[in-house]
Amino acid sequence: MGSPIPDAHKPDMPAEQITLTYHDGTSRTVYDTGIERPYPDGKLIVSRTDLDGVLTHVNDAFVEISGYHVDELIGQQHYILRHPDMPKAAYKDLWDTATAGQKWHGYVKNLCKDGSHYWVYATVVPNVRHGETVGYTSVRRKPSRSKIKAAMAQYAQMKQNEEG
Repeated sequence: MGSPIPDAHKPDMPAEQITLTYHDGTSRTVYDTGIERPYPDGKLIVSRTDLDGVLTHVNDAFVEISGYHVDELIGQQHYILRHPDMPKAAYKDLWDTATAGQKWHGYVKNLCKDGSHYWVYATVVPNVRHGETVGYTSVRRKPSRSKIKAAMAQYAQMKQNEEG
């Protein structure tokens, strides 16, 4: 288990302050500026985690778009990037699928260190060594705008159901 993730720093621009509580019971304050970062053309964003979702590897594209330094990411829970608009059920589906040894695909809105966000089309696969799952790899590609629009509508509905 990584150490608790510190609260985000308040950005120098208007931002909504939100407290997120994660599946493991920890919580942190984040800020959402509503500003979208464009996905970097021609790049794949790659990370690996251990079985508990703790980051063990991030590539340069991941570091660049997230706004975090490598040493702020390695050893932290992958949910350091969780955007408050993402429904819990989306992550439950991802983890249920991956822990069952299956490949998961989906659209994810991630929160950057500065309160901006970016959308990805993610593929998560179990890393299997000698017949045992030792962790997970996530590869993110540039999503289409129409798929992002559809995901936004679906996730807003799912969030409403969570809170309702």
